[in-house]
Amino acid sequence: MIFRIARKEMTEMIRDGRFRVSAAIVFALLAGSLLLGWHHYREIRAQHIAAQQATREQWLKQGNKNPHSAAHYGVYAFKPTAPLSLVDHGTDPYTGVAVWLEAHKQNEFKYRPAQDATAVQRFGELTGATVLQLLLPLLIVLLTFNAFAGERELGTLRQLVSLGVKPSDLALGKAVGVAGSLLLLLIPATIAGSIAITMASGGEETAAALPRAGWMSLGYLLYFGAFIGGSLAVSAFASSSRAALIALLGFWMFNGLIAPRAASDIAKSLRPTPSAFEFGQKMELALKNGVDGHDPADARNKKLEEDLLKKYKVDKVEALPVNFAGMRLQEGENHGNEVFDHAYADLWSVFAQQDAVHRVLALAAPGLAARSISMGFAGSDFPQHAHFAKAAEDYRRMLQRTMNADLIRNASNTAPYFAGDDLWAKVPAFEYTAPAANWVAAQQTSAFGILALWCCAAVAAAVWTARRMQVY
Repeated sequence: MIFRIARKEMTEMIRDGRFRVSAAIVFALLAGSLLLGWHHYREIRAQHIAAQQATREQWLKQGNKNPHSAAHYGVYAFKPTAPLSLVDHGTDPYTGVAVWLEAHKQNEFKYRPAQDATAVQRFGELTGATVLQLLLPLLIVLLTFNAFAGERELGTLRQLVSLGVKPSDLALGKAVGVAGSLLLLLIPATIAGSIAITMASGGEETAAALPRAGWMSLGYLLYFGAFIGGSLAVSAFASSSRAALIALLGFWMFNGLIAPRAASDIAKSLRPTPSAFEFGQKMELALKNGVDGHDPADARNKKLEEDLLKKYKVDKVEALPVNFAGMRLQEGENHGNEVFDHAYADLWSVFAQQDAVHRVLALAAPGLAARSISMGFAGSDFPQHAHFAKAAEDYRRMLQRTMNADLIRNASNTAPYFAGDDLWAKVPAFEYTAPAANWVAAQQTSAFGILALWCCAAVAAAVWTARRMQVY
């Protein structure tokens, strides 16, 4: 019975010109967003590869110089763009695409596209995620608001019930019918997206993106299921199709337009982030006086000198068998690393707590959970930005250790020292491996749980209201 009802619902929807027009518009927007995303991804990927090769070439051909000068010369690390980011750009336009890796500093990321965006671009950008999170739920609302209320007004609902059709079967059949109609739209879009990803990236990147795409698809299916079940429940409960439409459009606006902004404001008010000036000033003070404020740089350098003189049993720096400048620089790096780890751990903890606020508020708006899952598996959320930042910082520290170690071993304490291409070649090129899909899935466990809760609750509500609805 359920599948007969589903087939009847699908047939009616496909024959309905309003559905065909609405579906065509949504599909055109989704295809257009994927095309734009494909063009953007190819462009950014080509720029990233060229820039990474250029910075590597500059490092290898910088000529003879003191290793510490080379450490200040530094290199750039460019954050690669994940293939699925053509669907969801996430936080990428706001977090920056490159970071300069130099001595003594853990620099902020540069070149944030959002800073150069026009007013229209800041308002919103057409992406696949925008269509999936906003427009498809709107299409579901338009397909289901009169599923029960409309049939009640026409008198056909009483006839169906009088023929012995169970209201619960009717609700499940309508849900399957709506889902089947949406699949007619989503399957071609998925095929188009897969082709776009394959064309934009290499075979290995496409294969690595498949598990992420599967997890992302699961998240969106739960999201759509929540909207289908909830919309049917409202249609069964509402006194008229007009009342159902008003209620559903109100929830759609709250979920897709109001809740994301409200969640950001609430998270910032509960866990405010320091300004860039405050953060930088606090870090400068810690670099100068230590994390606890009682470990000044002069005292540290004096103690290092005394320890080295005592260890090598000499009475002046010039007599040391190791280069004192290199030892002092590496000690400064170790101190700086401690400061950076402490400062950024605090900052990222604030971001994690803000993200937790978003997860809690997703109990009131499933779009927040869907948004988190989409960005996560697209590789464009903040945890994966932090993962890249950690990899870049580890590379910076390795580079500094290599330069300082060469100074310590080979430079004297009385004459200038210069290194050449052999030393620069000892530093391997920066390579970054994005976390696996399972790592992202672990990060998104609560979001999946909330969406599953929404989906199950919505379907249960649809069945419950259908059993208790008025049929006339």
